[in-house]
Amino acid sequence: MSVKKITTPLNEDIVLSIKAGDPVYISGVIYTARDAAHKRMIEDYQNGKNLPFDLKGQIIYYVGPSPAKPGQIIGSAGPTTAIRMDPYTPKILEFGIKATIGKGGRGKEVVEVLKKFKAVYLVAVVGAAALISRSIKKVEIIAYEDLGTEAVRKLEVQDFPTICAIDAYGNNLFEKGVKEFGKL
Repeated sequence: MSVKKITTPLNEDIVLSIKAGDPVYISGVIYTARDAAHKRMIEDYQNGKNLPFDLKGQIIYYVGPSPAKPGQIIGSAGPTTAIRMDPYTPKILEFGIKATIGKGGRGKEVVEVLKKFKAVYLVAVVGAAALISRSIKKVEIIAYEDLGTEAVRKLEVQDFPTICAIDAYGNNLFEKGVKEFGKL
């Protein structure tokens, strides 16, 4: 299987070309947001405030990076458990997000909204946080600085490594694995 190299922002053609199981390397800009940032973005929207960035065609990475060591731009940047963002994901996809990155599976409702909004869920390799941080070339806090590690950051990345876990057609790598290998 060859690596699919994509550049942000994403459009529908790019998203629909990504299949569950595809290795995907991302270059361009991705944004970080976890539970607290998702909650605040939705509250801001409901209160008529502007969102911190234009979400259309963008990717959100579920990460709370550790502080950078001297000479580095970011510390370890491993993925957060994605299912924690499931309550917020339908609205975030409605705003135009085309991909999210995390670890672990997603609930059935999220699989359905990925199909509805033609978006994908990508996973980053767990345990490779230091390696992942090498793909991050620039970091800037753009919103909710008071949230500390959960502040929204704009990351410029080059060949950021992921695997498509759930594609825009609802194909789910986690379910496929269970069917193929059963319970060990």
